[in-house]
Amino acid sequence: MIRIYGIRNCDTIKKTLAWFDSQNAEYEFIDYKKTPPTDDLLRSWLPHIGWENLVNKRGTTWRNIDDALKTDLNADSAIQLMIENPSVIKRPVVEHRGLALVGYNEQAFKDLLALD
Repeated sequence: MIRIYGIRNCDTIKKTLAWFDSQNAEYEFIDYKKTPPTDDLLRSWLPHIGWENLVNKRGTTWRNIDDALKTDLNADSAIQLMIENPSVIKRPVVEHRGLALVGYNEQAFKDLLALD
């Protein structure tokens, strides 16, 4: 089962869900606002995505985070930051068959669907 993680009102999530719907793909959507990410979940993504690629440094949430928390980030402190501020996670994160990817990428989505 494909799992898509994000925030329901995010335009990129809406676009992603519409793409998967257009492919008649079965998926489960997990909204960070209703089901915040856990330490284990975030750590499971790191080998595929890397914490540096998982943190969205372009959004409003990032700009509103205290500068002291943003300096000298490492995997552990980034995970804690993402747990406390799920909106800072780039969207979407898509999981399937033990793989994870981040961002809207139709070719990567097609490649995931081809694994079935």
